[in-house]
Amino acid sequence: MSSMESSHLPATTESIAKAQEAKDAPESISILYRVLQDPSSSAEALRTKELAITNLTNYLTKENRAEELRNLLTQLRPFFSLIPKAKTAKIVRGIIDAVAKIPETSNLQISLCKEMVEWTRAEKRTFLRQRVEARLAALLLENEEYTEALTLLTGLIKEVRRLDDKLLLVDIDLLESKLHFSLRNLPKAKASLTAARTAANAIYVPPAQQGTIDLQSGILHAEEKDYKTAYSYFFEAFEAFSALEDPKAIFSLKYMLLCKIMVNQADDVAGIISSKAGLKYLGPDVDAMKAVADAYSKRSLKYFETALRDYKSQLEEDPIVHRHLSSLYDTLLEQNLCRLIEPYSRVEIAHIAEMIELPVDHVEKKLSQMILDKKFAGTLDQGAGCLIIFEDPKTEAIFPATLETISNVGKVVDSLYMRSAKIMA
Repeated sequence: MSSMESSHLPATTESIAKAQEAKDAPESISILYRVLQDPSSSAEALRTKELAITNLTNYLTKENRAEELRNLLTQLRPFFSLIPKAKTAKIVRGIIDAVAKIPETSNLQISLCKEMVEWTRAEKRTFLRQRVEARLAALLLENEEYTEALTLLTGLIKEVRRLDDKLLLVDIDLLESKLHFSLRNLPKAKASLTAARTAANAIYVPPAQQGTIDLQSGILHAEEKDYKTAYSYFFEAFEAFSALEDPKAIFSLKYMLLCKIMVNQADDVAGIISSKAGLKYLGPDVDAMKAVADAYSKRSLKYFETALRDYKSQLEEDPIVHRHLSSLYDTLLEQNLCRLIEPYSRVEIAHIAEMIELPVDHVEKKLSQMILDKKFAGTLDQGAGCLIIFEDPKTEAIFPATLETISNVGKVVDSLYMRSAKIMA
């Protein structure tokens, strides 16, 4: 063991105190490694070693020594046979979580989880293996290794359903929903989310997990363009994460603002941001959504493109926001074109293209699409390169009433005919 000193220190509270009083982190790490080398397996020594492992994990995390954390898990295997399985599970998951806090370690986390799955399978530690496999599936999903993640989850769900471990089942179903959503399979994503909600209704679900369920519900509703329902779910998730001071709160707030923009209520964005809850999360993500809302309110494509350029990582690199940006851009383009053609009854397409600063063929294609979608009444004179706008035809109220009267008279005549036919018979 390269990191351990040759001589051990007794596993006592004095040794732990000595490590805490050391002048720097490397010295503390060295002392804690020596404490773990103590061969004693008394109850007091085991308790002290557990504390030493917790402290050592914290020091190695602060020093960004991910590889040493991985080695520590391997070195502790003999120790795990001396302590209860529940404590082993707690330590293993704690070290895996610690590695996750170190940046750029996703591949290391995946290989570490795979090692631990092999070990837990050999040691027949089913409870721990299932949780490490769930963690591995989440890492594979983050790494976009969808096929492997789906294979792993399919087997794991069957096993956990058989054992009826509801809390783990909620996690796995939620993970499966995210995976199917990433694969653009919306019906299966919704089915998995429903399964997660069903399992969650039968048990107490921690607020963080309930927030995650609400966040995923909002994402799926937004995908179906049901932005009002999505907003409600994002709001629930935001309140849960905000109370826990969870970093996911900023994403919930961001998606709430997106929903407001998508339902043509961009003016509400400033109010939400300036609220007591919103002020806590001021930063690039909120600024990005505010810039998009401002562009939308002003119906300005130029401002919209500026916002996309200035906040690229917050907008285009966020897969959820990015999914809705193209439809938002289309809406903005339509609104902008409507604003430009408002004063005219006949206008050259080249002139509109010049005002909106877009290619003529792009503008012409969009105008023809808008006419077909009945966004306004008009026609394209391609020979002259003009757009002709018609006045909105006002429907006379007398026409529907006349049709209804004729229909009723028809029914009366039919009824009289039937009666006369019976008399004649």
